Amino acid sequence: RLKDLTAAERIYQLGAADFPPLKSLHQTNLPVPATPFLGRRTELAEIGALLNRDDVRLVTLTGPGGMGKTRLALQSAGAMADRFEDGIWWVPLAPLRDPRLVLATAAQAVGAREGLAEHIGARSMLVLFDNFEQLMEAAPEVGGLLATCPRLTVLVTSREALRLDGEWEYAVDPMREVEAIELFDARARSVRRDFVVTGEVREICARLDNLPLAIELAAARVKLLSPRALLERLDSRLPVLAGGARDAPERQRTLRATIEWSHELLSAEEQRLFARLAVFRGGSTLEAAEAVCQADLETLGSLVDKSLVRQRDDRFLMLETIREYGTERLEASGDASDVRQDHARYFVAMAEEAKLDLRRDSRATVDRLEREHDNIRAALDRLEASGESELALRLAGAVWRFWYLKSHLLEGRRRLEHALAACEAAQTSARAKALSGLAVMLLNLGDLTSARTLAEQALALHRTLGDRWGAAYAAFMVGNTVSEGGDAARARPLMAQSVEDFQTLGDEHYALIASTNLASLTGDIGDREGERALHEDNLRRARQLGDERTEANSLAQLALFLRDDGRIEEASSMSRAALRIDHDVGNVLDFAVGLGRLASILVLAGSAQTAARLVASSETLTAGIGASVPFWAAARNEKTLAKIRAQLDERTVDEALEQGRRLSADDALALALGPAERSGDGIQPG
Repeated sequence: RLKDLTAAERIYQLGAADFPPLKSLHQTNLPVPATPFLGRRTELAEIGALLNRDDVRLVTLTGPGGMGKTRLALQSAGAMADRFEDGIWWVPLAPLRDPRLVLATAAQAVGAREGLAEHIGARSMLVLFDNFEQLMEAAPEVGGLLATCPRLTVLVTSREALRLDGEWEYAVDPMREVEAIELFDARARSVRRDFVVTGEVREICARLDNLPLAIELAAARVKLLSPRALLERLDSRLPVLAGGARDAPERQRTLRATIEWSHELLSAEEQRLFARLAVFRGGSTLEAAEAVCQADLETLGSLVDKSLVRQRDDRFLMLETIREYGTERLEASGDASDVRQDHARYFVAMAEEAKLDLRRDSRATVDRLEREHDNIRAALDRLEASGESELALRLAGAVWRFWYLKSHLLEGRRRLEHALAACEAAQTSARAKALSGLAVMLLNLGDLTSARTLAEQALALHRTLGDRWGAAYAAFMVGNTVSEGGDAARARPLMAQSVEDFQTLGDEHYALIASTNLASLTGDIGDREGERALHEDNLRRARQLGDERTEANSLAQLALFLRDDGRIEEASSMSRAALRIDHDVGNVLDFAVGLGRLASILVLAGSAQTAARLVASSETLTAGIGASVPFWAAARNEKTLAKIRAQLDERTVDEALEQGRRLSADDALALALGPAERSGDGIQPG
């Protein structure tokens, strides 16, 4: 009998050479799956490497239900046909509830007429114990069997490790994207032969966490639903993912049953914490779980061990399919309202504690808020739904700079507008902060008139409240709106006053940002040497302060001076250094403007096609966040395109522009930094 074939086959040989050894499963009871095994090439290689090691005798594949542990284990075991001369034996444990039956079932599987250990003895054998999680009390007996039988290797599938000496735990992750799509395609075509993969399939797989069982169940639905219709129904995943094969185990016919199987094995305390943890979107830190869910480390660790919660670095996460079930359990517990309120208040407090670090553009704080963004969204949703408008305003007013720095401009505008409208009569610090934040969003989205009005309202309210820093920032934003309107002569004294105001308050960071804008305005009124001197001084101060965004801005502006001096190689190098920083910081608008700036340099070096791609990418990336290219950057792009068209024919230009429009930010950076391409001004509007 050969691997993957259901019956014995007669083998014929062509030629006179010796017949090669067959990888035959002549001593095995491994079941032959009804469908082909797809993907998991990396996992097969890694598990195979473990099973081939003489010092590894117990390997446990762990993961939540539906992860495909059994199929992966069967395929891995079948690949070991020439490694274990006395056979490979499968011991299915899912139907069992009595731990005392584990070894008896194994003895029956391998054909032991006496005791199991006596039968195995010194034989070279692989035994696969499948679905061990509900029989953990039998784990020591498996350990004893390994101690008695020196050439026995055991492969286990389980929601959690057996915790035996010498055990190697292999956590099975969701499928890779390309493998998940391949699996969906194969299963869909088995029920609808004319099925064709569409763009929606990728999103369906992502929404299902690339979980094999969920993908198989969803693919079966294409007989009735198009991928688009299926995607629309996945907001509530569990009811859709039902109707599996009739010959599958009951717990694998729906995703809900698979998760329930794991849930029923939890203690009451574990079930309570599991339900409460579902309140988090995108996971949580240990501190957040302790504060919101009263989690204790032992119970949380047990949920991780049982594969219902996954740990990645300092975060504890649930797959979304599992979190949906947890949310149902939270609703059924009667604690949902209190837990959600605790969750919302926790993130209000966290955001307000982060305000000063955000004011300094701390990358660590911005990255932390990016990790918690889904939780911040959930908290805002909760506060708005429950009518706690002032708390929602406080939260939005605390995090608006994060939205700006990570280019969440459209979301920031929507959230701030909603929070301000719900507290229209409030004359509070939270309202003043939110007004300033909304002014920043609208300025970057191209609505200068509304941005100016909001900045003036924020300035008046901050002055009324006696908030000197808030007033200084609002005045700075008024200056920015005048500047972006193209009135440099009027904007320059306003910006000079902002530099002085922030210096008086001891805020070197914002004094430097205002000084950077002042430098550009100085050039706009015709004083180019004064502009260069200010940028050089700002670059020195930015490096002293560790101010990355201002360092990038100063480098970028100085690169234009080098360009105009004809020092193209130096200008390209300096512009690329600025781009690296902007990309690392994650501000899409700054990065996009920088691409156009570099293009204006490269076109002078004869790299017109690359310049065209960068200009197109700059405009596409800007549009992708709902913003418009600043007028001064747009004018520069037009000049660059004119120079490109003077060097290239129209067809080549059009092709290069189309290629640039398809570039991601990462692709655009790689193109900008490419070695093959070695041959003005700007305002920080926030």
